[in-house]
Amino acid sequence: MALTLTDKDDDVPLILTVEGDDSIHLAPDEEPEQRTPNENGGGYDIINSAPVPTAGVQDYRAQHSSHKHSWDMNYQEAAIYLQEGINNDKFFTHPKNTRALAAYLFAHNHLFYIMELLTGLVLLMLSLCEAPAVPYLRLDIYVHATLEIFTLVMVVFELAMKMRWLGFHTFIRHKRTMLKAFVLLVQFVEAIVVLVRQTSHVRITRALRPIFLVDCRYSGAVRRNLRQIFQSLPPFIDILVLLLFFMVIFSILGFYLFSPNVSDPYFNNLENSLVSLFVLLTTANFPDVMMPAYSQNRASCVFFIVYLSIELYFIMNLLLAVVFDTFSDIEKRKFKSLLLHKRSAVEHAFQLLINQQRPYGISFKHFEGLMRFYKPRMNARERLLTFKTMNKSNTRLLSLKDFYNFYDIVGLKWKAKRSREHWFDDLPNTAFLIFKGINMLAKSKAFQFAMYFVIAVNGFWMLIETFMMKEGNFFSRNVPWSYIVFLTIYGVELLLKITGLGPIRYFRSGWNIFDFSVTLFAFLGLLVLAFDMEPFYFIVVLRPLQLLRLFKLKQRYRNVLDTMFELLPRMASLGLTLLIFYYSFAIVGMEFFAGVLHPNCCNTSTVAESYRLVNRTVGNQTFISEGYYYLNNFDNILNSFVTLFELSVVNNWYIIMEGVTSQTSHWSRLYFMTFYIVTMVVMTIIVAFILEAFVFRMNYSRKNKDAEDDKGITFEIEILKEEVEALLEIYKQNVAPTSWTSSLQKLCAAMDRNRQTGMKFMGRRSRTKSDLSIKMYEEEIQEWYEEHAHKQRQQHQERALEDFPPTRNTAPPTRELRQRSQTVI
Repeated sequence: MALTLTDKDDDVPLILTVEGDDSIHLAPDEEPEQRTPNENGGGYDIINSAPVPTAGVQDYRAQHSSHKHSWDMNYQEAAIYLQEGINNDKFFTHPKNTRALAAYLFAHNHLFYIMELLTGLVLLMLSLCEAPAVPYLRLDIYVHATLEIFTLVMVVFELAMKMRWLGFHTFIRHKRTMLKAFVLLVQFVEAIVVLVRQTSHVRITRALRPIFLVDCRYSGAVRRNLRQIFQSLPPFIDILVLLLFFMVIFSILGFYLFSPNVSDPYFNNLENSLVSLFVLLTTANFPDVMMPAYSQNRASCVFFIVYLSIELYFIMNLLLAVVFDTFSDIEKRKFKSLLLHKRSAVEHAFQLLINQQRPYGISFKHFEGLMRFYKPRMNARERLLTFKTMNKSNTRLLSLKDFYNFYDIVGLKWKAKRSREHWFDDLPNTAFLIFKGINMLAKSKAFQFAMYFVIAVNGFWMLIETFMMKEGNFFSRNVPWSYIVFLTIYGVELLLKITGLGPIRYFRSGWNIFDFSVTLFAFLGLLVLAFDMEPFYFIVVLRPLQLLRLFKLKQRYRNVLDTMFELLPRMASLGLTLLIFYYSFAIVGMEFFAGVLHPNCCNTSTVAESYRLVNRTVGNQTFISEGYYYLNNFDNILNSFVTLFELSVVNNWYIIMEGVTSQTSHWSRLYFMTFYIVTMVVMTIIVAFILEAFVFRMNYSRKNKDAEDDKGITFEIEILKEEVEALLEIYKQNVAPTSWTSSLQKLCAAMDRNRQTGMKFMGRRSRTKSDLSIKMYEEEIQEWYEEHAHKQRQQHQERALEDFPPTRNTAPPTRELRQRSQTVI
C-alpha cells in the first residue's frame, strides 16, 4: 500500500500552549472544562482531547500564535522527551518555560559536554603539579591555585546553567548536583586560602575532585557503576560484618593461644592478632604467620586451617555469590526501569504529535517534523524509510503501538539492497563459473577445517621454534622459511575469501576483519625481518594472535569471545571507576604519608630487610644490597597509583603497610585496610558483572539456538517511486531547502535510470544487550507493560478524584485525564 503524505486538515495540535490565562481556540464542538494544576510544575492538561490552560504556568504562547509555530514547539518538546527516554533522565527535569528551554538546549550540546569533561580532567590533573608534585611537573603555588580557581569558575557557570534549566526547587532536589555544589564551595574556599597564603596546607578534600568528572555527561557509565556498587552494598555489608565477626573471634582466640610464645610477633597483643588475621585473609603472610606457633606445637596448624576454611573458602565465596545474585537482580531491575521509562517517553512524545482531528495516530508530516529536532542529520530518504518501517499496519498514520518501536528502528543504517546475490553475477559466463567455484570453496566446511589444521600446525611449530631459541637471540636476521610458508597460505586464504565473497560481504564479519588484521601484521613482520628494522620487531611478536581463530571451532569458545568483546566498553568504564577510587585514596595517602618511606627507614620494624639499602663487600667486590620497597611510596600522585595497584594485588602488601606504620602511627593501618575492603567491593562487582554477562549469554544461546546474532537487527523496506515524487512535490510547495530534497532527488533519478517503480532498502544495526534482554524476558515484559498501564490508569483516576471531588449532586467524570508538562519556546 502506497504511503499517503498529504493531510488537508492536519493543522491543530491536540496539545497547544497559550500565553497568559486566556483560553485557546478549540475545535468547534469542544469547550474547556475545569482547570487542574499539573503535578510536574505547571503545564497543560488534556481533558477529553480539549486543551485547557492550568494555573501556575508563566510565559505561555500568545493566543494568536500560528499553528505552524505551535507544531514546531511540539516537535521540539517531543524530541526532548525522546532524548530523556534514551538518556534515562527523569521527567521532573523537563524544561518548563522559555528560559529553561534555552538553558536546557545550551546544556545539552557537545560543546557543553566537552567543557564539563575538560574542567573535570583539569581539576584531577592539578594533583600532578601541586605539592607533593611530580618533580618535572611542579608549578608555582600562584600558578596552580589561579588555574584551579579559573576551572572552578567554569564549574560555577555549568551549575548556573543547570539551575536556570531546572529551576531552584528542582535543582535542590537533585542530590548529585547538590553534592557537586557543596564540593565546589569547599574547593573554592580552599583554593582562595592557598592563593592568599601562598602556601599549601593539608587538603584531604582534593580526594572529592572526581565528583566533577563523574557528573560529566560522558561519564554516564561510571555513574551507573557507582550506583550499582552502592545498591550492592547492603547485602555486601551483611556478609562483611559476618566476616569481621569471625575475624575478631579468632583474633581473641589466637591471642590467648599464641601470646605466651615470646618469639611470635604476630599474636603478642590483640591489635597485632587482629591485623595478622586480616592480612592472612589475603594469604599475603601465609605460612609466615603460622610458623612461630607451628614450631612450638604442630597442632596449632588446626587453628589456621579452620580459620582459612571458614573465612577464605566459605565466607569469601559466599560474599561473591550474594553480590552476584544482587547484581543480577539489579541488572534486571535496571533493564525494566529503562524499558518502562523509554515507553513513557514515547507516550509523552506521541501526545505531542497527534492532532485534534485524528488523535489516534501520527502522520508522516509530523513525524518528519519530530526528526528535524531529534536527529537533524537524518536525510529525507532515511526519515521516509524509518516511518515506513515503524508503520506495521501499513496505514497513513503511526499508531501508538507502532510508535513504541521508535528506539529500535531510529538507529538503523540504511543501504540500497542489491538485486543480485553475488558481486560477480553480471560477469560473463566463464568468469561467473570461476568466481562461483571460488565462492563455494571459501564457504565450504572442508576449506575452513583445512585452515584450522594449518593454524594448529603453525602454532605447534612456533612453540618448537620458541623453545629452541637461545637467550638474547630472539630475532634471526634471516627470515625463517616457516614464516614465509604459513604467511603464503594465509595470504591465499585471504584472497580466496575476498574474491569469493566480495570485499563488502567479507569485511562485514568481525572475524574476517580480525583475520585480515592479523595477516596484515604478519606481512609487516616479514618486511621487518627482511629489512632488519629492529625498532619494529614488536610487530613480529603479534604472530601468535592467529591462533585465536581456533576458538571458532567450538560454540562455547565463541560465546566466551563474543562475551569478552561485548564487555570491553563496560569493562573500560569499570576500570575508570576503579581509577577514581585510586585517585581519592592516592590524595589521602599523599597528605598523610608523603616522604615517610625512604631507604633504611624501618630498621625497628619487622619488615626492615625490605627497606634496607647497604653496601656489602665480598672479597674485593662491593655491591649494593637493596630492599626496593622504599620505592613504593606516596611522594607524588604517580608513585601513589603504583603503590595502590601493588596493594590491590595483595602480594606482600602488608610490607608496605607495616613500613608506613613504623614511621607514622598504628592508626595508619586503617587506611590500608579500608583500601583493601573498598577494592574488594569494586573487584567483586567486576567479577559479578563478568559472571552475569557470561551466564546471560549462555542462557540466551540455549533459549535461542537458531538465532543468527551475527547478522544483527535487520529490516527490509521498499520505497515506491510515486511516494518519492509526492514527497518531492510537497517539499517544492513548502519551499524546503535543497539539503532536504537532495537524497530524494538522487533516489528518484536512480529509479528512472534503472526503470524501476520502487527500490528496496536494508536497515541494519548491531544487536545490543538490550535486544538480547528483550528476547530473554519476552514473557515478563508483557507483564511489566500491563503493570505499567494499570499504574498509570490508577494515577489518572486518583488525579481525577482530587481535581473533581464527588458531591451529592455531581459525580466524578469518567473521562480519561491526561497530564503533561509543557515546554514553550
